[in-house]
Amino acid sequence: MARYRGPKTKISRIFGEPILGNGKYLTKNSNPPGQHGATRKRKTLGEYAVQLKEKQKAKYTYGVLERQFRKTFEEAVRRKGVTGENLIKLLEARLDNTIFRLGIAPSRPAARQLVAHKHIAVNGEITNVPSFQLKPGDVIELKASTQGNTGITSQIRGKNNKFNWLDWNETEFKGTFIAYPERESVPENIKEQLIVELYSK
Repeated sequence: MARYRGPKTKISRIFGEPILGNGKYLTKNSNPPGQHGATRKRKTLGEYAVQLKEKQKAKYTYGVLERQFRKTFEEAVRRKGVTGENLIKLLEARLDNTIFRLGIAPSRPAARQLVAHKHIAVNGEITNVPSFQLKPGDVIELKASTQGNTGITSQIRGKNNKFNWLDWNETEFKGTFIAYPERESVPENIKEQLIVELYSK
């Protein structure tokens, strides 16, 4: 499966929630996508379908492909602690997601682009891998030449205070990944236990 680049609202309507950003259009039309979306009877999903849908939701939310997601899950299994919570922590520790959380980019796809175009440095080294796994103490910053680019800096909105596992210095365009987040601090509506059950089959 290639990375999804189609209409965001279509995906949001599949899951019935704004997982890819602005959900204002869901108030106008929350029916499933397709010609018969409004009239089609919704079947009661089986156990496997519910688990698969939850995994797909997590993949779309974080912009991760199937192979990447599977590898992340396997790493979550290897780590000590609850596998589902480890999975969320690893997804949150991705470089592109952290840039989005810090408010440097308005969305995760925009954050991926910043990384891919080499505008971001981690611990002083330019990094162009969006899936780069951050560790507590890592420092993320806009590289010096990018700090003078008003097209990028004008979009920086700053960190939301509820993301207490991150620190942001707006004068230096620098952020710190303080620690892996606790599950209750992550706002995404993902039932990670269903994903664990799916991969445990």
